Amino acid sequence: MLKGISRTLGTAALAGVMLSSGFAMAANEPGKALAAKIGVPWPAVIAHRGASFNAPEETIPSYTLARELGADYLEMDIQRTKDGVLIALHDDTLERTTNIAEVYPNRVKDPLSTFTLEEIKRLDAGSWFNKAHPDRARASYAGLKILTLDEVIDIAEGGKNKPGLYIETKVPAQFPGIEEDLKKKLEQRGWLSQRPAAEKGHVNVAHMPGRVILQTFEKPSLELLQKAMPNTPKILLLWLGDGSIQAASDKTFKDSGAKDKASFYATQQVKSKEEFAAWMDWAKAHGAIGTGPASALKNGGDQSYMDLVQPWMNKMAHDRGLIIHPYTVDDAVDFKAISQRGVDGFFTNRASELLKFYGRPSKESMDSILKRIGY
Repeated sequence: MLKGISRTLGTAALAGVMLSSGFAMAANEPGKALAAKIGVPWPAVIAHRGASFNAPEETIPSYTLARELGADYLEMDIQRTKDGVLIALHDDTLERTTNIAEVYPNRVKDPLSTFTLEEIKRLDAGSWFNKAHPDRARASYAGLKILTLDEVIDIAEGGKNKPGLYIETKVPAQFPGIEEDLKKKLEQRGWLSQRPAAEKGHVNVAHMPGRVILQTFEKPSLELLQKAMPNTPKILLLWLGDGSIQAASDKTFKDSGAKDKASFYATQQVKSKEEFAAWMDWAKAHGAIGTGPASALKNGGDQSYMDLVQPWMNKMAHDRGLIIHPYTVDDAVDFKAISQRGVDGFFTNRASELLKFYGRPSKESMDSILKRIGY
């Protein structure tokens, strides 16, 4: 448990902001020392698909907004087009976040890997957001394009803040060799070696040893990432069932009688402490410097999963030298409750809110930033 405010925080004013937000950092917080040793910011603000609460995920405004707000990392899912280009997209089909039904009506369910970059660039990857979230809609989001990894890197490099890259190999079994492709691209762009420092007072994560963090749910991909980039920090993402950590029950959502998936996930438990420990040991032995566990949220919702950030789980990870970045947390009530269990940052769609919680609020409003960057 967190017991007090760290004496290393700096000014009393910052400490006051931290305490008033509900975030208290203990001087003996184990994750802080581990993160410092690895060269990763602590606690980390990981902009999940960019500032994806306020702009369409994994697009120019989403990533640029996250950078300008002051997020430590731009988080992305990497897949590969039919013609071999690495792109940032979460789903392995294009149905949810594009107008594929209008442009390629006979290919709606086809995997992304069957499309060339030119075909993908014909799609509108922003209008869906305006329809799904009318309260956050902007006319300028219509017509946004899916980005290549190169284009995301351009954004990371393009402002005074210098965030790091937090990259997931998505459905890697569909893309044999993607780990080596990723290494080649990061080498080409100069991200596997020391990068220039940011100006004083700006986010400087790209200058740190942990400038790139690689993440995956898939054990084979973690092994390949470790082989390709042994000196680059890696995170094993955690889930229950479906080839991941074994759950206490094999019952499915369909058979559970639960009213929604969040309620079902909330009842799921790991089979045993020994099962959890085996995954921690495997992660450590295969190059991971940390874990990305699922978390249960107070108010449920479609991001609320099983609780894999229980205090004993976090202690087990820290005891093995692993840092902990849970996904995907957006609300102060959850930032506070889960932080008190001893985690080391969060994946969040709402980087602005997590920055406030950590006492690092943006000096510029969301609306002002979006207008300034052309949206």
